[in-house]
Amino acid sequence: MGLLEKIKKGNTSSGVAAVGNIFLAGIKAVAASISGSGTMFASAMHSLADSINQGFVFFGSVLAELPPTKRFPTGFGRVINIFCMIAVVVVTIMAYETIKEGWHLLQHPIEATNFFLNIIILLISFFVDGFILVKAMKEIRDETGTAEKGGLIRTAFQQVRKAAPATRLVFYEDLVATFSAVLAIIGIVLAQFFNVLAADGIASIIIGILMLYVAYRVGYDNMAGLIGVAAPAEVEENITNIILGHKDIVDIQQIRIIQEGRLYHVEGTIELRKGMMLDEADDVQIHLRNMLLNQPDVADVVLGILEDDGKINWK
Repeated sequence: MGLLEKIKKGNTSSGVAAVGNIFLAGIKAVAASISGSGTMFASAMHSLADSINQGFVFFGSVLAELPPTKRFPTGFGRVINIFCMIAVVVVTIMAYETIKEGWHLLQHPIEATNFFLNIIILLISFFVDGFILVKAMKEIRDETGTAEKGGLIRTAFQQVRKAAPATRLVFYEDLVATFSAVLAIIGIVLAQFFNVLAADGIASIIIGILMLYVAYRVGYDNMAGLIGVAAPAEVEENITNIILGHKDIVDIQQIRIIQEGRLYHVEGTIELRKGMMLDEADDVQIHLRNMLLNQPDVADVVLGILEDDGKINWK
């Protein structure tokens, strides 16, 4: 597989988000330096953090798609969790700087200038981040294989925990970024037309707190992924139904399905009907293994076989 093919297999949402947010960070930083708006500064910091994070995550998602090797037989799925943890550190630092700037503005409020420049930049930010957010929602839908029951937004919120780590990070970050653009517009309008100068600092602090929430949410999910987390209940149910649906399989003695990145590793022991010949049992095992490997995102399958012991172990 060439370099271009490997890059194409990376997480699309994080790649698009990295490009979009580095553009937004640049124009927001220029606007903040011209107008002196603390809210615009906070929004620029948020976009900068997002662009760094999503660039890291895209690179990690490319590495995570590398095939298993002799030294790393289960593949590189958990590499994406490591890169997401680096992103958490970046978000936390940026959140601290944003809250600190907001607190400074509360203590020493200043009147921002260039109102229309700030509004135009924030509207651009809203539409760019909104576009990335919708793309992440669609990717959540596609990765989890779910229909849009009740709409794309509802589906994304219900299924986000089952999506790939990179997609989850983009979703959370751009959800906060889109809301932050709205919050920043409100803060600037209050300061400009109602002389509520404290609104600038308050909006900055709220944006910083939301960034901390993103760091917590993404950090928690990826720490679990690094340790080794069980597959979602729906994935386990689908795989066990396939196994028990085979006419020669009587029971599942034990099974373990581990999620690494967006991939699943299946290990288990199945019980076959009594009286089967060894070559027949081998054929069943191979056929079942191939059936499971044809399921979306199942990376490898290790199955042991036993003769039915007359007890029901799996319910």
